[in-house]
Amino acid sequence: MSRRIREGEVEIQSKLKEIQFRKSIRFPSTTHATFGLYRYPAKFIPHVIAYILSKYSKPEMSIFDPFAGYGTVGVISRLYANDYELWDLNPLLGILHRISIMKPISVEINGIFKDLISNRKEFLPDWPRIEYWYPSQFISFFSQVWGYYHSLPENEIKMILTIPLLKVSRYFSFDDSQRQKLSRSSRSIKRIENLLELDWKKKFYELLESEINRVLKGIVEYQRLFPCDVKFNILAGVDSLKQELKEEKDILITSPPYLQSQEYIRQAKLDLFWLGYKEEYIKQLSKLEIPYRDIDPIDIYSKTYEQYLGQINEVHIKKVFQRYFWGVLGALTRLQEKITSYLFLFVGHASSRGISIPIDKIFVEHFSKLGWRYEITLVDKIVSRRLFSYKINPASGRPDARTKVENLVILKRR
Repeated sequence: MSRRIREGEVEIQSKLKEIQFRKSIRFPSTTHATFGLYRYPAKFIPHVIAYILSKYSKPEMSIFDPFAGYGTVGVISRLYANDYELWDLNPLLGILHRISIMKPISVEINGIFKDLISNRKEFLPDWPRIEYWYPSQFISFFSQVWGYYHSLPENEIKMILTIPLLKVSRYFSFDDSQRQKLSRSSRSIKRIENLLELDWKKKFYELLESEINRVLKGIVEYQRLFPCDVKFNILAGVDSLKQELKEEKDILITSPPYLQSQEYIRQAKLDLFWLGYKEEYIKQLSKLEIPYRDIDPIDIYSKTYEQYLGQINEVHIKKVFQRYFWGVLGALTRLQEKITSYLFLFVGHASSRGISIPIDKIFVEHFSKLGWRYEITLVDKIVSRRLFSYKINPASGRPDARTKVENLVILKRR
């Protein structure tokens, strides 16, 4: 190992700083306002974005997130008077973001329920496997519920109903929402068995009313934070690995897909089907996720990358490892050319066959070679996870090595 590489490693180690983002910015919780209306996997907590913008941005600077997911970067950018552009492969981004930035409205829930009960229009997803995910007793009922939804004009009432209907429809399905992908489990089967023993229609309306009120409350709370009217652009359902950025942006903030869980379309497809997306379209989106597509190799300027790649013996795992970095770093390398000030990359030490991969270090080495000045890595402890925790990883049979921290890498344009 050369002296220069050793010195580079010392520099990275010396620039690690622990932080608690939740305590650095005063929000009541990570789900306050519209920050947590929908349980999107691997979602930014709002405190991270608020910390970045409060420390590094000025009003009217433009913010860009090419892997936007739920759209938290945009929701917080409005609080700091920053223009923004968001991209994501998942078309849910556009829907969720419109709801998150809505102005408060008055809703007569009892009137909505009366209209829903009297509705005779039906809708079933374009999906032959729908019967696998719902007991027969629920299917005709939900076809009426969603028939009502799809009969509504594209107005604010329909927007208010979207997330509550998605959440309650999933609760009444066999899906185990704590799993990484759409999947049945003994836990979810037991939940459905318990529902069938109840007055489940009454339970449906109770849950739906609660979720509608939660959305309405969140919208009011968000507006009390005084978001600004800014310029913004949302590209939902686009291939971020290939999409071109048309205009320069001041700051890129993103949390790329996780190395070990990149199948966000497969997790969201039940919701996409109920929203009316066709099976063929959802399949095409799924094929664009990193594990399932061909990705052209790129030069990765990181000795750490080469070191960990050399430790992987299994051909399949090595291919997943390479595709991930070729895809994510390939996209970010192309996009950074139009970023004028800062890169903020929020990543963890992902696990591959029990080996903890320092993704943050690989990113630092790569972008430093491209001319960015490495400022610091802020290390924040993960407080809670949506997914199950395991002592032994069921896929590998080894002790669970998922990261317990997430790192915010900060790089500045030289």
